[in-house]
Amino acid sequence: MTDLDRLREQLRARTLADEPGDPLRLAERAALDADDQAAIVRRAIELIRQVRASSQPSMMESFLAEYGLSTDEGVALMCLAEAMLRVPDAQTLDELIQDKIVPHDWGAHVGDSGSILVNASTWALMLTGQMLEEEPDGGIVAALRGALRRLGEPLVRVAVARAMRELGAQFVLGRDIEEAISNGESMRERGYTYSYDMLGEAARTEADAARYLGAYAQAIAAISASARSDRIALNPGISVKLSALHPRYEPLQRDRVLPALTARLAQLARAAGQARLGLNIDAEEAERLDLSLDIVEALLRDPSLAGWDGLGVVVQAYGPRAEPLLDWLYALAGTLDRRLMVRLVKGAYWDY
Repeated sequence: MTDLDRLREQLRARTLADEPGDPLRLAERAALDADDQAAIVRRAIELIRQVRASSQPSMMESFLAEYGLSTDEGVALMCLAEAMLRVPDAQTLDELIQDKIVPHDWGAHVGDSGSILVNASTWALMLTGQMLEEEPDGGIVAALRGALRRLGEPLVRVAVARAMRELGAQFVLGRDIEEAISNGESMRERGYTYSYDMLGEAARTEADAARYLGAYAQAIAAISASARSDRIALNPGISVKLSALHPRYEPLQRDRVLPALTARLAQLARAAGQARLGLNIDAEEAERLDLSLDIVEALLRDPSLAGWDGLGVVVQAYGPRAEPLLDWLYALAGTLDRRLMVRLVKGAYWDY
């Protein structure tokens, strides 16, 4: 058994890690001495002072601070902003707004923010929820509220759509790759680089996969004009979802998926290499991790990609396999004498 095989077996063995004991073991390894902790506190204070001394936060920044993803209301607004892009008709949109606005306690946020505009928005959400709420007992009150609801729904629909566009603009750089590149120009001039992510669902059919493959190829061609350095790390890149490139990207379909998906990803990687771009493989559901690593290894062994150091792997730090996964990636790159870009993200879940 080679070192790579041994590390891969260790990685698989951590799939069902000891959940109570593992975080304690990692915490012991990550222990900081008093000097390190003091340095972190000093740096944190410095950053906080810099932020407070900068310009006042925008209304949208204050709004997001009040309605973060740690609140039920914040989650509802994010769901509404994302789902509105896919609603085909006014009636369904009205039902979606009612579903996301009515059940939540907007009144709990009244007066919490230091921004007058955010507090006004909270009042608007609370009153909208009350107006759209259906009267359970019938009678004249229900009839009047129903009439008011029907009269107000078109106005609510327009107002919410406008608000959600503003909210979405905080997270989505553009409606297409050309708009995203244009909107990111000011930050690029300040020395920032982007890894563009094509938002979308997983492919359900081969037609979906072909469409996403074409969209990725088009995006790489568009981004290539912004690649002004000979060093890939200084150029923009693109992130790819493997589930968008094959409708059966799942462990039980490994023999069917691996050759097809590797070929499609290699096609995109060659285009990225010619454009001096990086191509990152996004992390997805944990059950797909092992299959994705087979694809990573196949790409690094592909002779047509020799000399290109732009392949990247996103690692979810919160997963129990993160530690052996990093060891395996390091060993793989060393064995094949290749470089890998690794993006360490928190990850959403502690799962297997």
